[in-house]
Amino acid sequence: MIRTVESQSSASAPVLAAYSYCETVTGQQARNFAYGIRLLPTPKRRAMSALYAFSRRVDDIGDGPLADDVKAARLDDTRALLTRIREGAVEEDDTDPVAVALAHAAAHFPIPLGGLDELIDGVRMDLRGDTYETWDDLKVYCRCVAGAIGRLSLGVFGTEPGAHGVERASEYADTLGLALQLTNILRDVREDAENGRTYLPADDLAKFGCSAGFAGPTPPEGADFAGLVHFEVRRARALFAEGYRLLPLLDRRSGACVAAMAGIYRRLLDRIERDPEAVLRGRVSLPGREKAYVAVRGLSGLDTRHVARRTVGRRA
Repeated sequence: MIRTVESQSSASAPVLAAYSYCETVTGQQARNFAYGIRLLPTPKRRAMSALYAFSRRVDDIGDGPLADDVKAARLDDTRALLTRIREGAVEEDDTDPVAVALAHAAAHFPIPLGGLDELIDGVRMDLRGDTYETWDDLKVYCRCVAGAIGRLSLGVFGTEPGAHGVERASEYADTLGLALQLTNILRDVREDAENGRTYLPADDLAKFGCSAGFAGPTPPEGADFAGLVHFEVRRARALFAEGYRLLPLLDRRSGACVAAMAGIYRRLLDRIERDPEAVLRGRVSLPGREKAYVAVRGLSGLDTRHVARRTVGRRA
């Protein structure tokens, strides 16, 4: 069973400043994520912000304008910093606020920091220009860059004592991460193509006549782009359905956080399904009022109760 420390000892001024920095980064650069974690109690919210800020640093290295060899060196430096954090070698007065915050969070929650090593591995796949022939191939990448984040987050959330099926919590967190990442891939298909990246499996692209790629605001001539998108949407929905089984295993506020973040992405998926070509014209997003509604729905526990009833029905 995964438990968390709900109350941290009084944090020092440098640690509080480090957390404040991470929360600022999260609020400015991860609005969907920020909507979810604001539902958490302060210690968990701070820890999640530290995880996000470190993860963002890794992503920014991969997506930045530097030469690939410089990016690789920066990733090596980041992995070395992670090793220092893991070994408890980061002092509170360290000049790197992300390292200070993450070190403090890792000391108070059972965060499996190896998940951040996996994230670095995933960004290295991007540097190599890896492409993916099959969904099984793509899952390896998705598990590195998103499934690992789900498992890291579970270290902060913890699980409810006595919850049925708690031994599968990490599996569900991983699967929910895959659902979010596949939604991201669909949303960003044009942007990724402009950056020379293709994530959707080659065999899926071939099946729907989309192997030519997505360099413009319209699908390739003769392609069944809508068919491709609907196929991937069904795959993502199945992942969401499985990953949502995590919700009844969490406490109320952690469950609300997960339901809010996942709910935003599920609504993005709905929009993409209704108008597949919208992802070729620009980034699909939700207005703030709709995100707020999803957050309120998560806090109400509607999704958690629905999943719990469905799970009980399966066992009956």
